[in-house]
Order: sequence, then structure tokens, then C-alpha cells
Amino acid sequence: MITHLEGRLVSKNPTDIVIDCNGVGYFLNISLHTFSQLPDSEKVRLFTHLQVREDAHTLYGFSSEMEREIFRLLISVSGVGASTARTMLSSLSPAQIREAIASEDVVTIQSVKGIGAKTAQRVVLDIKDKILKVYGMDDVSVVSSNTNKNEALSALETLGFARRQAEKACDQVLKTDPQATVETIIKEALKNL
Repeated sequence: MITHLEGRLVSKNPTDIVIDCNGVGYFLNISLHTFSQLPDSEKVRLFTHLQVREDAHTLYGFSSEMEREIFRLLISVSGVGASTARTMLSSLSPAQIREAIASEDVVTIQSVKGIGAKTAQRVVLDIKDKILKVYGMDDVSVVSSNTNKNEALSALETLGFARRQAEKACDQVLKTDPQATVETIIKEALKNL
């Protein structure tokens, strides 16, 4: 019903914001990812998802259409509600979620607070095909590069680096060279750590 809102940012918190659109204040629940993407200026534009339940109408705001699409795919999974999907988008970026699902990386999804092994597996099983179709991703290339990334991450963790920092460093390497070997990923990531 409401696809996006554009207006003046009235209040901003890590979990919610209020946007004034011509005198009407809209309360939107947001993820930490969206919070980090909000501009410093007063004028903002967010893509929205309206959840209608018997006891409430709740608006969720997203910095990009991709984030909103990932949210909608997540809430389509049995056992994953809006708050769980929002927690996932607060813990991982939309791109990380998309890649984890496409490459069947259950461990990454399970690293989100409140997501157990069964739910993580259900998320992968239920929406992997949709993610591959919507984003036109090639199943094989994602899995092979992710295997290299996982091996590099494991090596960096063994060397004593924190998983989050190591993962960011590996992601930076893979952005510039998606086909990098495990050795290349480790060498380049060490330069960034």
C-alpha cells in the first residue's frame, strides 16, 4: 500500500525513526543497517513495508529496495517474523544475507541472535531459489568463491583475528577480485587487518 516515504526526518533512533510528510508523522521501524545509511540531512527517502495484523499496522523502513526485498523474503519463511528479520538485517548487511543464503552458509545465518540451527536451515531451503532468481546469481560461482572465503576466514581466525574483522577484510578483497584464491585472500586481508 505505501511503497516509500519522503520527507523531513523528525527523530532518529537506532531502531526507529519518524518522518514528517506534509504534516503527517510516520513512525517507521528500521534495522541498524538502515540507521547507518541515513543521511545527516533532514530530507530522507525510505522504502517501506506495511505489516497489517489484527492488533496493529506496523511500518518498516529500508534504505534500499534490495534490503526491503530481503526482508520480505525472510518474513515469508515459516518461523521468521518481522522482528527476527529486522534483527538479521541489523546483524548482517543485505548483501551478506543474500550471499549466505545463495551459498547455503547456515553458520553465518545462525550467527544472528535468536536464530537456531533449524530456522537457519529453513531460511536457506525456503528462499535460496528465490534469491538466485531475483538477483540472477550463478549458484556455482557463489559457492566456489564462498568456499575460498570460508577457508581464508578459518585461517585468519586461527591466526587470532576476530571473525567480524576478518570477514570484512575478506569481503574487501573479494570485491576487487571475486575469483581470488585462498592464499590471495589471506595475504590481501592481512594487509587490511
